[in-house]
Amino acid sequence: MSSSQIYIGISILIMAVIAVLVFVVKRGRETKKLTPLTELAFGFVLAGLLFGGYRVLGYCLLGVGIVLAVYDMARFRGKRN
Repeated sequence: MSSSQIYIGISILIMAVIAVLVFVVKRGRETKKLTPLTELAFGFVLAGLLFGGYRVLGYCLLGVGIVLAVYDMARFRGKRN
């Protein structure tokens, strides 16, 4: 096996462990709904990752997503638990 295959295997294993931990920890908590602004920010970040090959476009989309997420956190800082 090449070193890249080993890294991919380790990455998949780590992601599986994280998914299991999130599933187990999430059971005892009450879930909160995402605000529309958070969903929009998440969409921009995903689009930025998707268009990462086009550096300028990818970075712009990531930047917009991060700015929206920070604005949403600042807006609801005192209102959420």
